[in-house]
Amino acid sequence: MDSKKLAFRLAELALSKKAEDIKILDLRKITTIADYFVICTAFSEPQVKAIADAVLEGTKIDGEHVWHKEGTAMKSWVLLDFVDVVIHIFLRETRSFYSLEKLWGDADITEISDETPSGKPANKPANKPANKPAKPKTVKKPAVKKTKGKKSPANKRTTVRK
Repeated sequence: MDSKKLAFRLAELALSKKAEDIKILDLRKITTIADYFVICTAFSEPQVKAIADAVLEGTKIDGEHVWHKEGTAMKSWVLLDFVDVVIHIFLRETRSFYSLEKLWGDADITEISDETPSGKPANKPANKPANKPAKPKTVKKPAVKKTKGKKSPANKRTTVRK
């Protein structure tokens, strides 16, 4: 599998375990460290483990093998290195602290989510009228939003004071 397909596959596997704020950084024009970084957020240590396990199991089925892994004991930042693609699975606080998107701010960034362009979650069926037969379910691919380098919107919290 080429590195771009692998990056999107890793993002898809992370999304299957409800990872959030998934971004694929295209590093090919910037460095030789890797072609792509996949960065995602988990909200608990068990979710970090679940995402890492899903990635490892899914890629093994696909015939891809991890070259190196780190952080599996601490579970606040798990790194799985597939040589040309590296996936970083962070707890929210750890991701904010290391801020890899800012460090690699010149990269083209593709945002991955489970929402369709209309803003409706792809995995939730629409309300159906009671008198019409159900239509067969279709599987939708994750929505992709591509941004260029530093133009990516920052995740900033706004505090409202009275």
